[in-house]
Formats: sequence, structure tokens, C-alpha cells
Amino acid sequence: MSLRIFKGVIGFVVIISMFACNYNSNVMLKADKNYPYDTIEADSSSSEYIISTSDIFEFKLYTNDGSLLVDFTAIKESQGVMTQTTTTQYLVEHDGLVKLPIIGRISLAGQSIKEVETLLEEKYSKFYIKPFVQLNVVNKRVTVFPGGGSKAQIVPLVNDNMKIIEAIGAVGGLTSLAKANRIKLIRGPLKDPKVYMFDFKTLEGLKQSDFALQANDIIYVEPRSVYYQELIRDIAPLIGLLANTITLIVVITNLSK
Repeated sequence: MSLRIFKGVIGFVVIISMFACNYNSNVMLKADKNYPYDTIEADSSSSEYIISTSDIFEFKLYTNDGSLLVDFTAIKESQGVMTQTTTTQYLVEHDGLVKLPIIGRISLAGQSIKEVETLLEEKYSKFYIKPFVQLNVVNKRVTVFPGGGSKAQIVPLVNDNMKIIEAIGAVGGLTSLAKANRIKLIRGPLKDPKVYMFDFKTLEGLKQSDFALQANDIIYVEPRSVYYQELIRDIAPLIGLLANTITLIVVITNLSK
């Protein structure tokens, strides 16, 4: 009988191992312990939105420092200043260039919105008196995984310098199962992204929060492990079954003596 008990225990261990292999399998974006995270920039550019490929923007061009609005749909041979009736959107192509009225293709990727507005004012000054440009990126958004079982959400960047702490707040903040000291921000092409690690567990860590989000950033908050609680919950019936089986074996062994 002792051999049977031994085999039963071995079988139980095998079953537990099978359960264990499937726990925390829903945790995404794992990294090695010594993963080389990118350094969080301390310069001023990190607090501004930067135009990138696939951005779609609208812009308005005024003359005389904003007194008259140019209607590009009414322009013939670069002349005519009228009230604008339609809004046209422009795509930043894969090479960073954008095709704009009158001035043609121009490189805008990698510059802040303020820098682009200044550049366009300079370019259009060849055709208009004291041009004034207002630009707005219309498709900028980030994906936030708040951790601890909460659903991921797409968060639009409602302003040009929205911070990581604001995006987390927009999805309701962190859950009780989220790790405030393990917040990853993934940026750039997924084949070779930059990955930053933020620690908002203490007030000291909030000094890193002056970090403007860019379009298509991914914010992933690591969840706390509930491995043991879930494991015990799911194997409790097996433990009871094993205990009953061992008890029955012992009773039968004693009766057979």
C-alpha cells in the first residue's frame, strides 16, 4: 500500500506542476531581470509632442499675423485669400515627408509642433505677408494596460504635452494589484522599440512624470503576482480528493490486517 501512496503523491506533484506552468501566462511584455531599459531623457524635448510618421494633422494658415484665413481650396496660381470652408488633413509619410499646398513636399518628422509651425510660417512667408500657422495632430493616441485585471484602453492625447501620469489617470488609475514601481512605456517601431521604466511608488519617482507621450506609445503596468492564492484556490479540490484517497487506503489497509 505504501507504494500506491507513493505513486499517488508523485501523480499529485505532476498535476500541480501542470497547473503551475499555466499560471501568470497572461502577464505580457516580460523582461529579463537585467534588461537594459532606455534612459529617461531630462532635456526639454521630452516634454513636447514630436511629429512622427503616420501622424495625420490639420493646419490653418493665416496672413497678416492671423487677420485673414487662407482657403487652399480656392487658390489659383497661389493667389486668393478667402474664408476657409473645408478642413484638409495631411499625412506624415513613412519617409517623414508631407505634401502641403504651394510649398510641396517637406520634411516634418522629428520636430515639435511649435518647430513645425515656425518652419511653415517661414516657408509660406515667400507667398503671404506675415503668415501665422496653427497645427493640430488629429490621430495621436496611446494604449494603456493598467494592470491587475483591468481592461486595456485606447487614450486619445487631448493636448500636445500629455504626461504618462495623465494617461494612467484617464483609465481610472492603478488597481490594487498593479505595481506602481513597474510601469513600462514602449515607444517606436515594435521591431526595435525604446523601453522606459517608471517608478511612481514614491513622490521622488514623480519627478520622472514630466515626460510627454507620443502617438502610439504603449503604457504597461505590471500586475502583482497572485500565483499562490490562485494555485491554492484551484488545487484545493485535488488536495481534498488526495486526502480522502489516502484516508481510504489507510482504512482499507488496517481492515485487511
